[in-house]
Amino acid sequence: MAKNIQVQLASRPTGPVEESNFKVVETDMPKPGSGEILVRNLWLSLDPYMRGRMNAVKSYSKYVDIGEVMVGGTVGEVIESNNPKFKPGDHVVGSLGWQLYANSNGDGLTVIDPKLVPLSAWLGVCGMPGATAWIGLLEYCAPKAGETVLVSAASGAVGGVVGQLAKLQGCRAVGIAGGAKKCEYAVKELGFDACVDYKAGKLIDDLKAACPNGVDNYFENVGGEVMDAAFRVLNPFSRVALCGMISDYNATEAYGTKMMRSLLVNRVKLQGFIVFDRPDLYVRAVAQLAKYVAQGKLKYHETVAEGIHNAPKAFMGLLKGANLGKQLVKLA
Repeated sequence: MAKNIQVQLASRPTGPVEESNFKVVETDMPKPGSGEILVRNLWLSLDPYMRGRMNAVKSYSKYVDIGEVMVGGTVGEVIESNNPKFKPGDHVVGSLGWQLYANSNGDGLTVIDPKLVPLSAWLGVCGMPGATAWIGLLEYCAPKAGETVLVSAASGAVGGVVGQLAKLQGCRAVGIAGGAKKCEYAVKELGFDACVDYKAGKLIDDLKAACPNGVDNYFENVGGEVMDAAFRVLNPFSRVALCGMISDYNATEAYGTKMMRSLLVNRVKLQGFIVFDRPDLYVRAVAQLAKYVAQGKLKYHETVAEGIHNAPKAFMGLLKGANLGKQLVKLA
């Protein structure tokens, strides 16, 4: 009889995540009860927010308990159904965690079309990261044609979509990324007007050169020194969408910011946001993004780890910036 394999949280990390913080466990195959379905997960999404869920601290969502399956977005196939809303063979996207099989009552699952875009894209450009980019940029920054949009982690799953959406809005898109390879990808593959390598050692000067008219919209994914540098080039009445602070996630002490005065003197509007705060926009965003991908207007790259046993290593690499584009785990 087939077995299920799960990755559970074994201990809470102090500082950088280690493999010992995870435990790979073999369990019995789940059996769907009344009103439930059994899903075979095919793809697992790895995302920076998971690092926060490993800590037992107050946040916008409950943390993962010790011994609990790690939280994560998945695309899978329904193999058994006791729920009239789903039938065997349906492909669904949801959050069924780091495991090969899962039961669900269907809440939070959406049937997807595997013919419209590849299955994996429903976890990246057409999933939560893409919707995060769409909502953060178009709803909270609301850029106007001709303005400059700056985005950190520009080669990542969220940042890469932000830059392309900015171009579709008629804006100048400037990225910040770590290393020449990632910057080249942002410009040559994704169509950014410029990309600044923060590892080159002259971030502020390079930002001023790449943004000669200043920055009207800043999409923040990184925090720390990168955010401070970006704050130095903001224009009066600019808008900042605060999406992530990945530079702090493994830190034992938060970096904070030294440039809050720039927000004051430039009368900057800064909005922290969580994508699931806006379910009214999420469905519309995903539908529009899928259409753009199908039309060839949005490009994306995936970094894929093979097998659930490699999920912890891939996640650790994600937090260190080892991935290009969306980090996924192929489960089947």
